[in-house]
Amino acid sequence: MPVDRPIILFGAFDRHNFGDLLLPHVMARMLAPRRLTYAGLVQCDLRGHGGHRVEAITRLASTVGDGAVDIVHVGGEVLTCSTWEAAVMLLPTEPARSVVTQLDVHPQARMAWAQTMLGLTDLAPYLLPGQRFTNVRHITYQAVGGFDLDRSDPAMRDEVVAKLGSATRISVRDQKTHTILSACGMACHLAPDPAVMVAELFRARIDARCHRGKLSALLSGFPDGYLAMQFAADFGDDRTLTLLASEIQRITRSTGLGVVLFRAGAAPWHDDLSCYRRLVAMGTGAPVTVFTSLNLWDICAVIARSRGFVGSSLHGSIVAAAYALPCLGLLRPGQLPQNSKQAAFWSTWRTADLPAVVTIEALADRMQQAMATDAAERANLARRLVDACRADLARAPG
Repeated sequence: MPVDRPIILFGAFDRHNFGDLLLPHVMARMLAPRRLTYAGLVQCDLRGHGGHRVEAITRLASTVGDGAVDIVHVGGEVLTCSTWEAAVMLLPTEPARSVVTQLDVHPQARMAWAQTMLGLTDLAPYLLPGQRFTNVRHITYQAVGGFDLDRSDPAMRDEVVAKLGSATRISVRDQKTHTILSACGMACHLAPDPAVMVAELFRARIDARCHRGKLSALLSGFPDGYLAMQFAADFGDDRTLTLLASEIQRITRSTGLGVVLFRAGAAPWHDDLSCYRRLVAMGTGAPVTVFTSLNLWDICAVIARSRGFVGSSLHGSIVAAAYALPCLGLLRPGQLPQNSKQAAFWSTWRTADLPAVVTIEALADRMQQAMATDAAERANLARRLVDACRADLARAPG
């Protein structure tokens, strides 16, 4: 891509979600010295959390005019994010709850509200139609996900395929997504999620966070080490929390490690601080602390300085793997591995002897197994992912 032609990075970095905040930082480093604009569905400023100032894509399209641009769709599970889901996750927590209560069981009304809220009629809003900008030279999709696109509404799936048809180049981050798109006649190839580059690109920056304020105090409180743990709000029923508390107690007793709970996303339908506090209040006697910072780099540091990660966040496990740490994806109650984006991603890139996902009931045993895996093998995986990501970005058009 010519250095003098600007790039619009487009993705879900207009809401607080760990991976969505991290990905544009990685892409900015890898695309330097290109001039970048960060765009989402709405205008917002997440720099206070370590993110970016984000422009609304509709407004940006009207201001760019006929100037030549390249557009890069940046990672995440954007192929299956519906207009309703996107709109709700862009609201503050309480308004989101109110809207969901009113409209969730009324499909036509909720779609009308979501399209009005976003100012779009799209069914898959994080994918741009080719005609949105007047003079687009290249449209690329970088390691996007959509492992369950085959179970999406047919109209939405048709729109996804039509939009992808205008792309110059498409890479996807897991084999399931690749298989689905190939069956739809789309030419695409596999590439790791760009977050695999985090330790390679930002190690010094992340290390520096460990000596600041609350994070420094947290680390000093666990001289024997800790596991970093995260789970989404849909783990918050009493039965699930009771099971988690029991498994955490087993882990801490067998390893001597503490547990640090953190949020990998504060947007609606992500992580809920009250669930963590209820878990701690169960009083299992295990050394468990809730880390409340939502800063992207603090979250990276909590994972990087841990002895391992377990959680429902795919990017939590990717960052842990980038640091060659043991990590497990936590399945939701009743969730099958084949319905997990963690399983989809890691079955694509890991060897079978490195465990990927775990049910809550098996958490303690599987975490012990993960921690017993060979450190050199984990380091080799981290290097292979970095090399594959670099090679893929080097093949970008232009």
